[in-house]
Amino acid sequence: MILIKLLGGAKKSFDNDVIKIDAASMSILQLLDYLEKIKPINTLEFDKKNLLIAVNGADSSSLQGYDTILHSGDIVNIIPIIHGGSRIQFVLESQNVELFNIKGKKGKNYDHLIKIRNLFPKIIMEGISSKKIASVLHVKKILTKSFFAKKNNMLLAKKFETDILLRFAATTQILKALKQVGIEETDKFTIIAIGSKYQLDRLYSYLQKNLINVNYNQNKSHILKQFNISNRYLQIVDSKNPLEDILGEKASVLFQ
Repeated sequence: MILIKLLGGAKKSFDNDVIKIDAASMSILQLLDYLEKIKPINTLEFDKKNLLIAVNGADSSSLQGYDTILHSGDIVNIIPIIHGGSRIQFVLESQNVELFNIKGKKGKNYDHLIKIRNLFPKIIMEGISSKKIASVLHVKKILTKSFFAKKNNMLLAKKFETDILLRFAATTQILKALKQVGIEETDKFTIIAIGSKYQLDRLYSYLQKNLINVNYNQNKSHILKQFNISNRYLQIVDSKNPLEDILGEKASVLFQ
């Protein structure tokens, strides 16, 4: 039996938060096709293209994506990705993560971030210039590297938050990272927050009036230039998400 746990809007699509499937094995793609078939007619739309899927706590994008094979006894968490003015939330390595896009004020953004950190000390958070984020998948790939580094005592800095910053910039130099992906001189920035659902809900309530819409897809050309990645190189990378895979690789080969 494969146990499916539905979170957020996914619960409303099925009028349930748990689905049990009596199967020895199946791929994630087969699972999604099955869920689409059994979804009640008069419930919220089930968008298969905008989901975050964790298998036994591991993000499926760090496994084999939709080709990941599920086995009896596996626990699968399915969380819709909500864009725009709504919340961007997902679970990674059994941790609750949320992205908050903030309207910045040049020269005062780090003061603002420090204030928020002091108000919510139980939340791990780092600020990244929104213009330096290629997609939600990009964030997930960077965080996966940082989680792995923390688990194996391989952090690039003493603080987990700083490790995230360094990996976004693909450098081990903090000053360089602050210059490349830091938030001080930007008009909008993204807080990457990790904590309990309760704490993240509190943080959302506090930040809600300052949240803005950010289309990360518009950052592609800027990011390509920053990392000296040519469009020709992107085309020869055998991947559905070549830019995110390249950025993830750059983040993974850093050394102390």
